[in-house]
Amino acid sequence: MTQSHAPPLPSPEERRRLREAKSLSQADVADKMGVTRETVRSWETGRTTPRGSKREAYVELLTAQDPATTSAEIEDRTGVEAEAEAEVTARQEPYTEAEADPSVEAEAEAEADSDEEPAPPPPALTPPQAFDALYAFCTPALVRQTYLLTGRRELARESVERAFQLAWHRWPEVAVDRDPAGWVRATAYEYALSPWHRLRPRHRHPEAPPADAADRALLDVFLKLPPMYRRTLLLYDGVGLDLPETAAETEASTPAAANRLLHAREAVAERLPELAAPDELHRRLTVLAATERLRAAKPRSVRYGSEHRARTWTRAAIAFTVLLIGATSLTLRTAPDHYEPPMAPGATIRGVPPRAASGPLSDEQLELHAFLKSQTVSGPERLVPEAR
Repeated sequence: MTQSHAPPLPSPEERRRLREAKSLSQADVADKMGVTRETVRSWETGRTTPRGSKREAYVELLTAQDPATTSAEIEDRTGVEAEAEAEVTARQEPYTEAEADPSVEAEAEAEADSDEEPAPPPPALTPPQAFDALYAFCTPALVRQTYLLTGRRELARESVERAFQLAWHRWPEVAVDRDPAGWVRATAYEYALSPWHRLRPRHRHPEAPPADAADRALLDVFLKLPPMYRRTLLLYDGVGLDLPETAAETEASTPAAANRLLHAREAVAERLPELAAPDELHRRLTVLAATERLRAAKPRSVRYGSEHRARTWTRAAIAFTVLLIGATSLTLRTAPDHYEPPMAPGATIRGVPPRAASGPLSDEQLELHAFLKSQTVSGPERLVPEAR
């Protein structure tokens, strides 16, 4: 019996493009295939590939509703075309932070079906390599998102760098977090929206607005929203989080996050009626963020800055502790070791005659004074009383 060849499987980028072209979510594909959502995500990221009957059903699901795309066309796609299409997709849509989470990847591989052919495990990364990978994955989009929150390019770069410096300082905690990219994003948002930036001298001078008039109008309307409304709208319509995740990241209940989102959309639609549709608002936010060429520092510089900052604060804490110990020791050394009762206040003594003041000399005193003065003129002889 001759075994038939397995149908050609699209590349990981092509799998995601075909799914989105049919308006299917990963959950929809998982329901149709009878697998978990993490399994579909692992198929689209290239970590695992389906085989057997699931492979045939997966290829048929991706190509059946798209007559213009056949299996032969998918097989003939060059690597350059796939890479260009992936880059366009990445520029048009916000990234999915869950793909950078190592715990989600491990869970997806553990829950993968027995019909799947697991890809070879990647080599273990050192902490600096894992940090650099997370930094390279999140920074481009995160800097643009922070710019939308603040309207300031330098503050956006500084917020992202400070967030990653804190992440490197607490890397053992961040590395095992369920969503490391979300942890860094929340930290960058908190730093960017801090009201203390208003006290900085350079914050008093506005930066140059975008060159396009439509982009300037959208950024002006967006920055006039309250900070929490702005953050909720960006997370939901810009990044693409669902409502519970948006509420959790903004530390609000789901109804409160929904109200903020509705009020923010109404405020934007009131000033810009053409952005009343959420899809159009999402597209315009993406275009506005992509027009700014915002570059952050290298990951090595961020790691060095984090370590230098940690050393500085450690030395300052040690110096303060030594100063406190010295002041305490000096106080113990100079403080009295026994009780000394205070002196009683003075009391007025009555019955003592007042002291008389000196008055003019009498004739006898004047004569005696002149005699004594004349006797000491010739020298320092000793005076000897004479009888008279």
